[in-house]
Amino acid sequence: MPTPRTHVVVGVALGQPDAVVVTAATFAERFGAELVCASVDVARYPIDTGPAGTVIATSIDPDLADDAVEVFDPDLRSAIAAALTGRQVPWSTRALAGSPARELARLADDVDAAMIVIGTREPGFRGALHEFFNGSVAAQLAHRQHRPVVVVPLSPVGLDAPLPWAEEER
Repeated sequence: MPTPRTHVVVGVALGQPDAVVVTAATFAERFGAELVCASVDVARYPIDTGPAGTVIATSIDPDLADDAVEVFDPDLRSAIAAALTGRQVPWSTRALAGSPARELARLADDVDAAMIVIGTREPGFRGALHEFFNGSVAAQLAHRQHRPVVVVPLSPVGLDAPLPWAEEER
């Protein structure tokens, strides 16, 4: 397999449906690109970058302040490997920390990605709370960087159905 000349960055999280990684892999295959699977720890923020792009981060909680190199979750790596079984796409992982939109955009800049792929927010109170305080990752990416952003719908509703956030307001 030839060495990829470009990259597709995909935001991943443990428990996320395989559709996000599979969709990103489809784009990567079509572009002859490497798939870069990035997980962002929102409870930590980056303080430095180590060798080979590793991220050194510390907790946002001052009582838990500990500087450490971010490590990609082995369970998440296994889930990605299972989702990509049989796919002909080179892939790698990156553990990041901080704001998901900012860190995914920064990674996309670092690897000169063709696009960023993310899933829609998780349904329910936790997802709504995260989006309320942090804003939509998709909206932030679409307005704060120059690459295309592909948003994979995880829980689509019909055209006549109320949108997920409208249901939560009732």
